[in-house]
Amino acid sequence: MEFDAIILAGGRSSRLGGVPKSRLVYDGATLLERSLGAAGGAGRAVVVGPDPGNLPDGVLTCREEPPFAGPAAAIAAGLDALASGHSVGRGDAAPAPFTLVLACDMPRSSAAVRVLAESLEASLAAAPEPGRGDGVMAVSQDGRKQPLAGFYGTAALQRSVTEARQRGGLENASAFSLLARLDVREVRVPPGSTDDVDTWDDASALGVSDTIPGLGPGRGTELPS
Repeated sequence: MEFDAIILAGGRSSRLGGVPKSRLVYDGATLLERSLGAAGGAGRAVVVGPDPGNLPDGVLTCREEPPFAGPAAAIAAGLDALASGHSVGRGDAAPAPFTLVLACDMPRSSAAVRVLAESLEASLAAAPEPGRGDGVMAVSQDGRKQPLAGFYGTAALQRSVTEARQRGGLENASAFSLLARLDVREVRVPPGSTDDVDTWDDASALGVSDTIPGLGPGRGTELPS
């Protein structure tokens, strides 16, 4: 299955005292590194948020407008960056048919992404013709929907962005509002795979810290040696 990826890393982290979630550390790697690893099968990936520096080769970066304008604006900025990257000849001639949208604050998201990809691939194999729906969204074991862990049809997602722009409805809008008109199938994902870090209590419960053992604070995408 061909897909591109948008990694959302632009929140204020106000309940973490402004410490960027992307630089928090889980099991020796930053949360941004883990998100990029979860999206490792993507043809193209873009990180939306402050430029973290030291991104792997080929990974794009951009910022939502205005900064801190929320997830809908960030998804729109990511789609624009991916489309621009393809249009100038970087990679395939056109965007991939699906786009993975993934927040960077879920340290165990790779398990969710794997299950979502397997479910979507099975659906495509069973019904390869048009009319198969607009993608899949993660749902936790206790029934909580997580729109920032999902594969969405790129064309459908772009239509939603265009419609929202025409209404002036991107700034400070939620991901749910952006995705409201999409025909998205909900997929149960492994326990804990969409648990996110909003507070230091969340971080402690998930085994997330702001330091790499022996090296100090998390440093963008630099892995410990």
